[in-house]
Amino acid sequence: MISADEALKRLKTGNDRFVADKHDLADLTNQSRRANLIEAQTPFAIILGCSDSRVPAEIIFNQGLGDLFVIRVAGNIVAPSLLGSVEFSAVQHRARLVVVLGHTLCGAIQATISELKQPSANRSPNLQSIVNRIQPSVQTLMEAGLGHDDERLTKLATRANIRASVAHLKHGSQILENLVANDGLRIVGAEYSLQTGKVDFFTDDEGTDQLPVIEH
Repeated sequence: MISADEALKRLKTGNDRFVADKHDLADLTNQSRRANLIEAQTPFAIILGCSDSRVPAEIIFNQGLGDLFVIRVAGNIVAPSLLGSVEFSAVQHRARLVVVLGHTLCGAIQATISELKQPSANRSPNLQSIVNRIQPSVQTLMEAGLGHDDERLTKLATRANIRASVAHLKHGSQILENLVANDGLRIVGAEYSLQTGKVDFFTDDEGTDQLPVIEH
């Protein structure tokens, strides 16, 4: 097991390689590595990221087979099965870093903004469940008067949604709360830039605890 700080350093260093086009996944995915992982895995970080095809965590962090426990869902939301998946790896693999990874120009955020401005009667209940989880972060910003500027609203809502998911992980699970308090688990937010390839990690004091968490 490596510490949360060391895991975060590895992710940042890997992203630097990716941005600089100095990444090479050949040694991280070859037959020898696959063979070594047959019996067990020890991922050093858990990534709860968006399903967007442009944001594959292993590639943007320049990590290989067995390095990351990746959970992906549109809008990087926290629903029961996703929360359970984070708990599973934190307990089973003893990964001590959880990263909620959002990204710029997120389609789920844009869909939520559109829904709030012009509700759709034809949206499937499954897709609506995603929108409903993102909606509180967007609604707060729109009520603050940002609804007239879609570009700025999308940017701020993306980051607010990431922080809301971080807050949900921190306070929506007794297991994770205990690991944070007593066993070195760290939960942070991050935003990937589609434009630059850079991942911006949020500081721990960005006010995650003050954002709304959707109850089940």
